Amino acid sequence: MDTSEVTYDDIVANNPLRPPNQDVGVAPPHVHDNPNSSPRSPDRGSEIVQPLYAKRGHKRTNSLVKVKHTQPTPEQLQDIATGPNANAEWVNLKGAWVIHIVLIVLAKMIVNEIPGISDAIKWTIVNIGYMVVTYILFHFAKGTPFDNNGGAFDDLTLWEQIDEGAQYTPAKKYLTSVPIALFLVSTHYSRYNPWLFSLNMIALLWVLFPKLPILHRAHVLLFPDSAEKPTSTSATL
Repeated sequence: MDTSEVTYDDIVANNPLRPPNQDVGVAPPHVHDNPNSSPRSPDRGSEIVQPLYAKRGHKRTNSLVKVKHTQPTPEQLQDIATGPNANAEWVNLKGAWVIHIVLIVLAKMIVNEIPGISDAIKWTIVNIGYMVVTYILFHFAKGTPFDNNGGAFDDLTLWEQIDEGAQYTPAKKYLTSVPIALFLVSTHYSRYNPWLFSLNMIALLWVLFPKLPILHRAHVLLFPDSAEKPTSTSATL
């Protein structure tokens, strides 16, 4: 057996498909070396493998829900320190604490005048009504009607403005305990009906969830791509 080493030039020289004018060891000129030549489509061996969604023109779908965290800038911290926030100071007044109980009692008295419904449904109506009103007041509306702090609270809800964002303050503990107590009362008078209990529980969680300290300055955005306006940037090369 011949054990001599076979080189690449020997293989090319013995190749019957080699063009007659091509020298051994010299690669043929690339098709794009001539600027006047038209580009040629690559062969099957040099085709770049792309993902399936890229070949079909599909784009990655964006998330429908986005949690946006905001942090105060140094300018906003200076504006907050200029004076008290008149939009949130009333929450610490004792009269503001009592008004919650008064409104719940008045709502129960008004609902009692509706004929044909049981006491369990009446307490459920009062409970859900209180949750809806407090959610809109503390967790939905943003900003302040006063312009004493240079717009530092424009992107914050009333709950985030209370006590300058401090957690576990007496006011926030009281505002957290009232819906829990009302839920327990409505559950007791509804005799733990599973349907009414589910409605009351959903309403309670809907109000307590945004009160969690971990969600401070965290805003949940639905369809964030349509809510955020695209910004165009240009660069000069």
